[in-house]
Amino acid sequence: MAGAKRKPPTMNSASKPLDPLFVRTLFPATLWEWAFFESAGGSYVPKTVIERVNSYMSETQVQPGDYFPGAAKALLRMNAGHDLMAAMIGAEQNEVVIGASTSINVYVLANALRPLWDEGDEVIVSVQNHEANSTPWRRLAETGIKILDWPVHPKTGALDIGVLEKLLSERTRLVAFPHVSNILGALNDVEAITKCAHAADAEVCVDGVACAPHRALDVKGWNVDYYVFSFYKTFGPHMGCLYGKYEKLLAAKNQGHYFFAQDDIIHKLNPAGPQHEMIASLQGINDYFETLASHHLGSPKNGAFARQKELFGLIAEHEEILAGKFLDFLSTKLNVRLLGPSKSIKSIRVPTFSFTVEGRASADIPPLLAKQGIAVSNGHFYAKRLIEAMGLDNAEDGVVRASMAHYNTANEVDRLIQMLDKVL
Repeated sequence: MAGAKRKPPTMNSASKPLDPLFVRTLFPATLWEWAFFESAGGSYVPKTVIERVNSYMSETQVQPGDYFPGAAKALLRMNAGHDLMAAMIGAEQNEVVIGASTSINVYVLANALRPLWDEGDEVIVSVQNHEANSTPWRRLAETGIKILDWPVHPKTGALDIGVLEKLLSERTRLVAFPHVSNILGALNDVEAITKCAHAADAEVCVDGVACAPHRALDVKGWNVDYYVFSFYKTFGPHMGCLYGKYEKLLAAKNQGHYFFAQDDIIHKLNPAGPQHEMIASLQGINDYFETLASHHLGSPKNGAFARQKELFGLIAEHEEILAGKFLDFLSTKLNVRLLGPSKSIKSIRVPTFSFTVEGRASADIPPLLAKQGIAVSNGHFYAKRLIEAMGLDNAEDGVVRASMAHYNTANEVDRLIQMLDKVL
């Protein structure tokens, strides 16, 4: 209800609320000249990551190995970046592949799994998906795999597990769906969907790109088979991360050079080869979160995984407050159609908001806000099938999307609301 008084979030007694002003000191100062609400398209990068790239390029830009000290140092930095990312999501080192992007990682995975399946086997693909977790699976139809759509509710865009249960069969090999829709901002119940798929002896590939900037990742706890996300949307360089259960990745067929061994998971599933300086810079993401944890949590729990879970609890609470302000405003606009949950509750959504304005082209809105130093965007954001399924006539024009991250402030949201109130 618009204007309703919100209860303050429940805080850990050993912590304090997230301080976005402190957070912003860890990024280049010039970034804050704009009120930036398109983090879903690519997040800002903290200084620690930038420094790690610069350091690698200036000190160790050589072929990594153990041939001489510079090469050994390069390899050490790359391994550290890779291993820290595995630790942060609760995975083992040999369960993580770092590739050029999420789109490429899923494409490689799909082709690596195809030889394990028979013609006529089935893959269920959610219509809610970003194309990164859709097109690679759908192209397997050219090789004899049957593709089934998991449709969405035409008004809400939501996925129904009951519908999935009816689609599953003894021929189902995999279900591909998002953890969070990059249009709706809605959290899907990964554990429940995974359990449903596993009951039919099917695997799952979960797209976590729109979730990872907002929630701690727990791939073991969710029992997912494969989970993908992008570092460039989680405060790092333009790269993608693929998690897979070890035995699943071990069985997957080599997509790289012929001499890569079957158990050389990191190389056989990254045919383009690693981006050395970018993998090394991933240490900077951990540096950044370590700094946030020390500032907000005092004596944080040991281990990157434990720190992530605690810190992202604070992040979710901060983002819930921002989301509440914005959703309260949108609820007063009768000419606005919000796609996704209308409640800011952190258990059901992240602060990614998509909407259309009656009688207005979505493309008209971002330029008006840009004149005021406010960044939003419009389009289908590679979720065109979802846009079409929800009845939007012009998918290319799509929706207006305003997406927030933990470095956004309440004052910035007020600016966004003030300017939108004038243009809507």
